[in-house]
This record gives sequence, C-alpha cells and structure tokens, in this order.
Amino acid sequence: MTAFRPFDEKGTPLEEQFMSWEQLLSEPYDKNNADPYTRTRVILMNGIENNAFITKHAMARLIADEEIKENLAMVRRSESMQQQLVEWLNPGNQTILETTIGYEQVAVDLTADLAMNEDDDYQRKVLDFALLEDFDHLYRYSAHMQRMEGKDANKVTKGAVEIKEGRPTRVHHRHPHDEMRNHWNKDTASPKTKMNFLTIVSAEQQTENYYKTHGSMFQDDLSRALYSEIADVEEQHVTQYENVGDATMTPLEMNFLMEVNEAYNYFSCAQSESDPRIKQIWETMMRDEIGHMQNAIELLQRFENKDPEKVLGGDRIEKPILLRPTKEYVNQVLAEQKDFQPYEREFIPESQIPKGWASFAFRDKVNGDFIPSEIVVQGKEKQKVPVTSRGR
Repeated sequence: MTAFRPFDEKGTPLEEQFMSWEQLLSEPYDKNNADPYTRTRVILMNGIENNAFITKHAMARLIADEEIKENLAMVRRSESMQQQLVEWLNPGNQTILETTIGYEQVAVDLTADLAMNEDDDYQRKVLDFALLEDFDHLYRYSAHMQRMEGKDANKVTKGAVEIKEGRPTRVHHRHPHDEMRNHWNKDTASPKTKMNFLTIVSAEQQTENYYKTHGSMFQDDLSRALYSEIADVEEQHVTQYENVGDATMTPLEMNFLMEVNEAYNYFSCAQSESDPRIKQIWETMMRDEIGHMQNAIELLQRFENKDPEKVLGGDRIEKPILLRPTKEYVNQVLAEQKDFQPYEREFIPESQIPKGWASFAFRDKVNGDFIPSEIVVQGKEKQKVPVTSRGR
C-alpha cells in the first residue's frame, strides 16, 4: 500500500475547519449491515481524537507562553468537533456490549497489525504481550453478551476475528511496578515506531475510558464487576504503552508528532474503508489534520528551532495501518506466549519467575474469592455476586 508522506499533503486551513451543529450530525452506520471494520475504524479514530485534545489540555496546563496556549486552544476546538463527528457515527441502537465487542476487535486486530509492522523488536514484544490479554477480553465479553442479551458476538464481528480463550484475564492483574517498560530513543526510532506508539496509547486509553464510563450503566452486578475488572487491565495497558515512549520529547515535539499521527491514522482508514460516505469523512479529516500538523510545525520551528523531518525521523511512514483479520498472527503469538508475564522489563514464562514476584501477591489480593471474568464463562446463571461488602 501507499506510503504516507505528510509533508507532501495539502491541508485545510484551521479557520476553515469549524463546523455547524448540522455538519457535526452525521448519519450513523447501520450496525447490522456495515463492514465490521467500519465500526472498528470509528472506534479507533474516536480514541485518536480523544487523546489529541486531552493531551493538549494537559499541555496547556504546563505551558506558560500565552501564544502557544491560544494556538493549542484553536486546534483543540477543531479536534473536539472532529471527535464528536466521529463518535456520532455510532448508531444509537447499538448496545453497550455490542460496542464493547467492537472495542476488543479493535484491540486485537490493531495491536496485531502494529506488531507485524513494528521496526523496534522490544516494542513489538510489548504489543504481542498485551495482544493476548485483549484477545481474552473479547472472549469474556462475548460470553457475557450471550448470557445477557442472547446474542452471538460473531454476528457483530462477522467472523473476522476468532473468539476463544487467550491468556486468562484472572492472571492479567499485576503490581503497578511490573508495568514499567524500556523506551525507544526519540533520536533514533523510526517514524513507524513513533506512530505505532502514539496510536496504541490513544486506542488503549479510549478503551479504558469507555469501560469506566459505561460499566456503571448496567443494573446487574456481574456486568458492573466484569467491566471494573477489565477496565483495570486497560489501565495497566495504558501504563505499559506510555512507558515505551521517550519522555524526553518536548511538549512541542509531542504536539507535532501527535498531529502527524492523527493524519496518518485518517489516511490509513481511508485506504481500506469500504463505505464511500465514511471514506470521504476520513479523507476530509486527514486534510484537517495536515492543517493542524502545519500549525504544529510553525510552533516547533519558531519556539524550538527544530526541523520537523528530523523530529519525525524521516519524510514518510512506509506502511499504513490496515484493520483486517489477523487470525494467523494472533494464533502464532498465542501458541508461543500464552503463559508469558513481564519480569524485570522482559517477557518470560510465568513458571520461570521467582515466587517472591510482587505481582503474585497483588493478583491474589484483587482476585480474592470472586473473579468476574471467570464467572461469565462458567455458565452459572444464578451464581451469587457478592455485593454486601463495599470498600476496604
């Protein structure tokens, strides 16, 4: 597929990007007939946009220069509108669990695609490790959908991704210190490594946010408990992924790379989108993000006198992200790494980890006598969920 050359693209000027309420209200996709990868692209781009304006809010709280703050506010408003347009492509008749299945399909196929095309061997290992955990979450939520709604999750995914046990969720729970990872170097990492980093952090952060804002909307305690358990794993994933990035990047370097990443993701979505109407949205948003990137370049050059091509590490990203079935790759990783855990920032079979590993005690504490992710696959419809003891 075509390489993405951000510096050669023509962007839409920022002042032309603001939309009316009518323009923001796009027709949703049809949940029954849409390509399942249209749903996953909507979920991914919602996460990409959410991370963009959340990060810009954080930057604005840490940067004193008023001109930069005003600049960030302008771009942030445009990105907030983009996020609303994308999020509103989700149909209102799609249940929380159906959307959740979409989130986990994104997690599986996106992570696998990034890993298959990752230049940095260590970052690929980090991706492979979390891949098997998200793969298992898909299995747990699918069982819960059958239990709660009487629906087969394969009808949501249209069979594009296998639904079976991965690394069991009960062993995902680790001490926070065991989510620390080695990071790549901003001066030597490839453009693709930088883009993969920004993409996966955004996607996992959005998944965590979705589970934490929607789990409490269920009335039954098992649903609430399951979303709570898996949301905590997503917090771990965000922590490990953000640690892979080079924290010595300046805010303006990060701002520039984020804009490239947004444009790159929209470009990637447009390359494989089967719905002509939504493909046009991806292309429009890509041009908007190129406008944001050009704005970020001006800040980078004026305030830090830096060459954007050197910050990116090149003038192109060779391979776009392709959301498609990745069954063969997932099964290969599953066969080789199902029992892996992180130990001293590497990934090894759990049987090789010393008994004093902090995560063993942490796992026992949070699991206790009640593991929601196990109950949902046991088929015990009337099993009592403990609700009488709250807090410590």
